Amino acid sequence: MHTPSVVGPTTPAHPSTPAPRERFPGLRGPWARLDGAAGTQVPDSVIKAIADYLSSGANANTEGVFEASVTTDALIARTRGLLGLLLGADPAGFVFGANMTSLAATFARSLARTLEPGDEIVCTRLDHDANVAPWLAIAQETGARVVFADFDLASGRLPTRNVTDLLNTRTRLVAFTGASNALGTIPDVAAITAAAHRMGALALVDAVHLVPHSPVDIGTLECDVMFTSAHKWYGPHAGILWARPELLTTLRPYQVRPAPDEVPHHWQTGTMPLESIAGIAATAEFLLDIGMERLAEQERAVFAPLLAGLADLSHVTVHGPRDLADRTPTVAFSVAGLHPDAVAKALADQRIAVWSGSFYAHEAMAALGLDSTGGAVRAGISCYTEPDDVERLLSAVSALR
Repeated sequence: MHTPSVVGPTTPAHPSTPAPRERFPGLRGPWARLDGAAGTQVPDSVIKAIADYLSSGANANTEGVFEASVTTDALIARTRGLLGLLLGADPAGFVFGANMTSLAATFARSLARTLEPGDEIVCTRLDHDANVAPWLAIAQETGARVVFADFDLASGRLPTRNVTDLLNTRTRLVAFTGASNALGTIPDVAAITAAAHRMGALALVDAVHLVPHSPVDIGTLECDVMFTSAHKWYGPHAGILWARPELLTTLRPYQVRPAPDEVPHHWQTGTMPLESIAGIAATAEFLLDIGMERLAEQERAVFAPLLAGLADLSHVTVHGPRDLADRTPTVAFSVAGLHPDAVAKALADQRIAVWSGSFYAHEAMAALGLDSTGGAVRAGISCYTEPDDVERLLSAVSALR
């Protein structure tokens, strides 16, 4: 089964946002916010949940016998349950942290204890560096070897065979993106996972850019490990690791000696970001209420004219997929004769927020030859993006000649 498409061949005639802009206090004002790929705005219910937790007197550290601590423990358990519903996963596999990058490094250090010289780790050149750099460091320390699956430069796609052809009996881990945060490309997650398992390897998916834009069912995908970041899908700044509970039991993380020994508690390093966990619960409820299928459909409708409009501009080059299938509503582009930072600044002067640079997609930018020219410009659709935002961007980019 292929990962569900974020955008498909057809779009509704009259798109509308799946959540009213009024739900997002940060959207008040003149800005067109197309910067969501790096972090989205937060709805009112999430802000309230965080404030309520901090102001209610229920905020207390975990595993105590008094009421506030018991309430906090219940909040954490409830949040894991909601994430299980949102992502189709066993709630016992969720670990909270500061961000995906730190959780990935923690997991890599733990897995390193099982690696030997000559073992192989497969990464891809589509990935955010948070899913590459830890494995390069671990390989250097353990004598393992990292091999890279290349994507097709013309289409921005990652053919499954480019990954599976690298697998062999020495492969211990396939670490790959669920969706490129730079190009929007969605590989066939289920097929790559199945191929990794046939070789006896673990399948680890960086789903930071996938979860905001597509229904995700970990039980169907059958991956062993998945990372995501709540601030990419309308929540607070926090990272989330999910792994099969039996894998979390087998691996031994670096922890303080008095830490609980049960899964997933022994993977938590110190005090958890408790107010963020309150916000994550509210965010999961927000998305479950909208429905990820509906969200993806509405984003598809708003994104289609953005992609087509940029492709129609003769002085603009779109990087990555130029059609609407199997991709997120995120596009990277260049404007002829202008540095990406200059484009972003010109758009900011018109109150249009986009990103410029490499977006930490170091390997992808190098493969496309963009690393020496400042990277690219990135614009993305979020659940609150309206057609007028897209029209403003296209008009402004059209005038940059």
